[in-house]
Amino acid sequence: EHDLMDYAALASSTEAAVDRAHKLAVELRDTEAALAKTSELMGAVVQYAKTRPVFDGYKAARYSRKYLAQHEAELADYRAAKAAMSELLGGAKLPKMDTLKKQHRELSEKKKALYAEYRKAQADMRQAVAVKANIDHLLGHADEQKNKAQER
Repeated sequence: EHDLMDYAALASSTEAAVDRAHKLAVELRDTEAALAKTSELMGAVVQYAKTRPVFDGYKAARYSRKYLAQHEAELADYRAAKAAMSELLGGAKLPKMDTLKKQHRELSEKKKALYAEYRKAQADMRQAVAVKANIDHLLGHADEQKNKAQER
């Protein structure tokens, strides 16, 4: 089917298919991690923007214990959002929300394309590995390896 009549060509083709599938899996994982980071950053920015007026009121009240008691949950959310942004950005400047949305959209599209490519590569890899395993079995390569392992 693939015009592979030489065993060495079959072995190299199988190895190439396995390498391609693994490379795509790593790239897909990296893209998913970047997408998760962007989503988390967007959520932290939204939470920060929602709770910022409460913190400004707390500052205007000169850090009053009474104000703190009334708005404790909102201030905790504010601090958590600020800490999350600091951790995710690592000291870098906060990008605009439009930039984050664009980046999220691009990463989603890339993930979708990579996933389709990964599925095809994985199917090709499985087929190549199965063909090679069948040929190995027919030629007795696998039996020799098992016999050597049993002799040890």
